[in-house]
Amino acid sequence: MNRRTALLLAVTCAVAVGNIYFPQAIIPLVAAGLHTSPNAASLAVTATQIGYTAGMFLLVPLGDRLPPRSFLVALLALTGLGLLAAGCAPALPLLIAASALTGLTTVAAQVVGPLAVALVAADRRGAVIGTLLSGSIGGMLLARAFSGSLGEWLGWRAPYLAAAALTLLLASILARTVPIVTPRSRQPYPALLAESLRLLRTEPDLRRSCFYQATVFAGFSAVWTCLALVLTGPLYGMGAQAVGLLALVGGATMLCTPLAGRLVDRHGPDPVNLICMLTVLVSAAVLAAGAWGGVPGLTALVVGTLLLDLAMQSGMVANQARVYALRPDARSRLNTAYMTCAYLGGSAGSWLAVRAYGQVGWWGVCALVALLTALALACHVVELRSRRPAATRSQSQAPAEDQPIRPR
Repeated sequence: MNRRTALLLAVTCAVAVGNIYFPQAIIPLVAAGLHTSPNAASLAVTATQIGYTAGMFLLVPLGDRLPPRSFLVALLALTGLGLLAAGCAPALPLLIAASALTGLTTVAAQVVGPLAVALVAADRRGAVIGTLLSGSIGGMLLARAFSGSLGEWLGWRAPYLAAAALTLLLASILARTVPIVTPRSRQPYPALLAESLRLLRTEPDLRRSCFYQATVFAGFSAVWTCLALVLTGPLYGMGAQAVGLLALVGGATMLCTPLAGRLVDRHGPDPVNLICMLTVLVSAAVLAAGAWGGVPGLTALVVGTLLLDLAMQSGMVANQARVYALRPDARSRLNTAYMTCAYLGGSAGSWLAVRAYGQVGWWGVCALVALLTALALACHVVELRSRRPAATRSQSQAPAEDQPIRPR
């Protein structure tokens, strides 16, 4: 895979992932524009995440069956139409429905990952995952900043319409530039769906990777879903633009995830997972100080979100490297099981966080993050203690038949 292709696939990840996260920065604007409460407006974010989870389960397995280029173009085109419908929605129920459709189809990043991994040697797998994840992080961060600023200027509909135009433009570019790769599976669609569930049942390393990411991502989603409510509430009194600017602080993670990928290639995913979980616990403690308000509280929010973003994304690199090494012929189906579990966790985290914030405030959200991460950490420690050194398998080693695919 050449550098131009890698860059294009990273941009694809950025646009696809950005479509999930940019509504988080404009929840107060949506609430004001549609004359509803912020809690009700946050359902658009939850609907997008639920739709994304469904899309990963229902659509991503087709990445092992369909030509990747045609599949990516179709997904992006449908996403663009969903964003257009959301930007034109006259009422909250229609916005929620359009958000669910957008989430369902904006799964291009999960199709790109298995494709890119198949195009490189096994000893570069972690680095490639890190590069693609850098694109995803860039899309996530820039989308929040972009939507917050544009929403303050032109209203909440403008970010949806701009995202629709960008997504449709990318679809036209991909239609001409993505290499043609022969799919590895000829199984019918029902068999592909069943295979994802079977892999989850039969692969212990897949199950624990799913659990790690589901719990950590639930905490991550909890923080970012409620952060707009904190910053625009009476404690800070800021605008939606502040949420986007705060998200830009996490740009450092774009530089760190390729490094995390190289560490995974060198030492395996388990040490990286451990460090990431401990960092999330630290971030929860730092974020709790955001309840103080003023400059000290804002400083705590900046530092805490930076640590949280870094830990969550680096842990994603480690978990995906572990998952992709299991079955070279079923990477899309493995990724389906993994990402479905992760985003089910994220959806649950958003739902729980809004209720924790309503009952307890920001302290409750931070306690939720700490509790979820503690569960993952306990599971990881038990796993490390029970594993015999001789049974430890280096993730840098792949089966002899797992060779890079040459695009036609």
